[in-house]
Amino acid sequence: MANGASVLDAKLTAGAGKGAKIGVLVFGVALVIGFIYAGAHLASDLAQVHSSEVMPFVLLGIALLVALGFEFVNGFHDTANAVATVIYTHSMEPHVAVVWSGAWNFIGVLVSSGAVAFGIISLLPVELILQVGSSAGFSMVFALLIAAIIWNLGTWFFGLPASSSHTMVGSIIGVGIANQLMSARTGTSGVDWAQATKIGKSLLISPLVGFVGAAVLLLLCKALIPNRRLYEAPKGTEPPPFWIRALLVLTCTGVSFAHGSNDGQKGMGLIMLILIGTVPTAYALNHAVTAQQTQDFAAVSTQTAETLGRYVLPAAVVGDSRDEVTDYIRTKNFTPNTMLAMRQLVNEISTEMAMYKDLKAVPQDKVPNFRNDMYVVSEGLRLMQKSGKPQFSTADAAVLSNYKTHIDNATKFIPNWVKVAVALALGMGTMIGWKRIVVTVGEKIGKDHLTYGQGAAAEITAMLTIGAADWFGLPVSTTHVLSSGVAGTMAANHTGLQWGTVRNLAMAWVLTLPVSMILSATLFWAFRSLSG
Repeated sequence: MANGASVLDAKLTAGAGKGAKIGVLVFGVALVIGFIYAGAHLASDLAQVHSSEVMPFVLLGIALLVALGFEFVNGFHDTANAVATVIYTHSMEPHVAVVWSGAWNFIGVLVSSGAVAFGIISLLPVELILQVGSSAGFSMVFALLIAAIIWNLGTWFFGLPASSSHTMVGSIIGVGIANQLMSARTGTSGVDWAQATKIGKSLLISPLVGFVGAAVLLLLCKALIPNRRLYEAPKGTEPPPFWIRALLVLTCTGVSFAHGSNDGQKGMGLIMLILIGTVPTAYALNHAVTAQQTQDFAAVSTQTAETLGRYVLPAAVVGDSRDEVTDYIRTKNFTPNTMLAMRQLVNEISTEMAMYKDLKAVPQDKVPNFRNDMYVVSEGLRLMQKSGKPQFSTADAAVLSNYKTHIDNATKFIPNWVKVAVALALGMGTMIGWKRIVVTVGEKIGKDHLTYGQGAAAEITAMLTIGAADWFGLPVSTTHVLSSGVAGTMAANHTGLQWGTVRNLAMAWVLTLPVSMILSATLFWAFRSLSG
């Protein structure tokens, strides 16, 4: 197993040819069309912004480049895992595989609900989200993105399939802790630890699911499919039999789709924060909401205010309703005043909605505050439902859930051009950086080369695990699930593991959170200090 990289290089060089040229050509055409589409829609949206100031557009350009740079580097890691087995087994030519995987990543991104994107955003300090257009908000976005890029590049350089999800969560926690230490508040003004714990559990459990699931699946395959060709390693540049090739292409497709629907969302939520902070007129509110839907929202708001009113105590007193609910989101401390503030905010939003009749008609100077009111109400309802305080009746809980759906439709949305740009950035990263990760997955985890059956078992497990996580709105690491799946098949096959690689993978897994936290916290402090 020595010189694994050189062995793979020789195979790929021998197998490259017409397929490589076709793959590069198709990807190039898709890249041009995609960026024209994204650029045209961005320009159309910005045309709605009537401002003589240049700085917001400069900040927008820089921030978008950094955010797409993160997705580009993400392509080195996670998307490369999706094509690792199909490339290593010569089931598809590398460049064709990258295009194929990119297409299914894109489809996965397009059909994604956005739950993962906004689930990650909910980890951020609420005051920074509400002030995302301020220097503190931009310091937050730049700090966590640059920290994630630095760590991802470092682990990629050493060929380690580190987790971009893990890195992003660590960066967000680092910013939250730094914000708390720098804040004058003494409460929990930093991290939503309950949400962080929930996400942390999914990142911790998913590799175990990958290891055990892939091992069990391989053993089942051996019992049910006794064809020895399925359990052989690739020989030279010879592709596998057609039925095995079709199986591996299918599993690659499934992992790519699942990756797009889950991991592809990480950067999208941050891009939306950037857009809201720089050009709120165009992106703070969902202009796709129709006038009829706006009227429905007004009716639902009236019903919701009446429902909340039944839980308001006579002694409750509120000064600023948004500040009161924001403090509740920050501290998780529910008081009688919280419910009164929630009802007042719902009434205020309903009154303004009835006044403007359409989200597109909200005046430019009113958009940020209007959006922040809606965001605070949505987060407040989410915490009430999760904590069970107060205890709503079944009927009242249904009313509040329906209202939250309406309000999220107005604020938690992702334009299609953002999804296109993210998918293209992922594809570009994979096209350039896939080889190091393919070498690790194919030749450096087990003592023997990866067999067709092992690759299929690992990818099927990864596909199902990621799909389940997406259903529950939880981010998981494609890298961790697939790598642990390959390790599980090696253990089930009694071929042994290369403990040097396993140790390095474990070290990257252990160090990712603390290193990304320290990096992002340091960068946040530096950016805040520079911006005053």
